[in-house]
Amino acid sequence: MRVYTVHAPSAGVATVDVPIDRFVFVRDGFHFWALVGGVLWLLYHRLWLAALGYVVITVGLSVVLTVLHVNSGAAFWVFGLIALLMGFEAASLRRWTLSRRKWRQLDVVVATNEQDAERRFFDRWTAKQRDLANDQSAVDRGGPPPTRDIPGQSFSRPPPPPGIVGLFPQPGAST
Repeated sequence: MRVYTVHAPSAGVATVDVPIDRFVFVRDGFHFWALVGGVLWLLYHRLWLAALGYVVITVGLSVVLTVLHVNSGAAFWVFGLIALLMGFEAASLRRWTLSRRKWRQLDVVVATNEQDAERRFFDRWTAKQRDLANDQSAVDRGGPPPTRDIPGQSFSRPPPPPGIVGLFPQPGAST
């Protein structure tokens, strides 16, 4: 089973009006194509700052390793470790970019693939939206709860209606 985080734009996150085609599902875990393609994977997913940082780090490491006269075998392992780190942290870079763009994480879904994750998330999300729309406790009823008038029990009589509060104690009275 894989773990997915669900992200949506901040404007209108908790409403039914959110365009569902804008939701992004980010799979947690290792990304093989980020290991192999590094900067191409970042550009494909529109992670511009992360791609720029990746290029700066790799060029900087290349210059440092050249200045230090490190042999090609050691340089291969250094860049291999950078690529491995990229494979492990690719999902975190996507989540960081989404949060920087003011997207909010809505949920975490566990599923076998992305289609199952979408189905599970939208089943829960639509049920939650239905519950919000039918919330009976949010209705303003305008008065105290009804009571039964049982003879001989003073606490069961409804309270008398409140008098007029304000500058004029009697309705229609002259000032």
